[in-house]
Amino acid sequence: MTPEDQEETQPLLRPPGGSVPRGRRVFLAAFAAALGPLSFGFALGYSSPAIPSLRRAAPPAPRLSDAAASWFGAIVTLGAAAGGVLGGWLLDRAGRKLSLLICTVPFVAGFAVITAAQEVWMLLGGRLLTGLACGVASLVAPVYISEIAYPEVRGLLGSCVQLMVVSGILLAYLAGRILEWRWLAVLGCVPPSFMLLLMCCMPETPRFLLTQHKRQEALAAVHFLWGAEQDWEEPPVGAEHQGFQLAQLRRPGIYKPFAIGTFLMVFQQLSGINAVMFYAETIFEEAKFKASLWAGGPSPGSSCLRSSLCMPRAWPPASVSSPTGSWPF
Repeated sequence: MTPEDQEETQPLLRPPGGSVPRGRRVFLAAFAAALGPLSFGFALGYSSPAIPSLRRAAPPAPRLSDAAASWFGAIVTLGAAAGGVLGGWLLDRAGRKLSLLICTVPFVAGFAVITAAQEVWMLLGGRLLTGLACGVASLVAPVYISEIAYPEVRGLLGSCVQLMVVSGILLAYLAGRILEWRWLAVLGCVPPSFMLLLMCCMPETPRFLLTQHKRQEALAAVHFLWGAEQDWEEPPVGAEHQGFQLAQLRRPGIYKPFAIGTFLMVFQQLSGINAVMFYAETIFEEAKFKASLWAGGPSPGSSCLRSSLCMPRAWPPASVSSPTGSWPF
């Protein structure tokens, strides 16, 4: 490891003598932030049971044509793409905590619009809002969790993001078995509302506070999250200004994992898994699996398997043909 690499891995705050924090509130804070990915997964899986439910619904419920059904599933990705850009802008300006609080608004508003929908455009508008929230949550939640966790539990808590996304998809599939589309949308308001209440009681990340030159607030956040009672060592001079520069891409330790991660994400999206995730129930109905465990109404067994296959990334979607028409990807 080069001296530059050692400097980059230098923590901004650390206990004296290398002692290990024993706080438990960090797990509560991580759970509160992970409700964002849970809502993300629920929004992704919502269209699968909702489309057949909307087609069965009697007036005055909106009726979905083949084209409208395709848009109903796919439009969430457009909102997610915009949400990713918005989340990147909010992350360093509003902070990690406030960004998570902000993303609960389009989550709740989007599902509320779907619940009250009388026209197809309201359904699409609600899906677009939830997609916007998905983009913000998928970017901000991992950053918040990684910055509040101490090294001994950082990997454990970081894996919760992935777990909560697929849990949200599974929840949407299972709930769709017994709930119609309106009540399913009402259920979608619960995780972000709970997240809003919990995050109001959680602190900003110590790292972000240090970058804003708020050392006392950063120490208070560490005491709250990690349960430390002793003083903490001063960070190295200028450590709070550590940042990424394009010149660092010349280092093999940076560009190799960056390239591998990028190609993995590209190949994952090109597999077309998003199409299966958005339209799972319709796909299995069109494939004449109505009498099996893979039928339109997801059973616990099929939901577990499908959720394990559906990777939690909403963009860019695959370009394939839909059983309900052409997907506008």
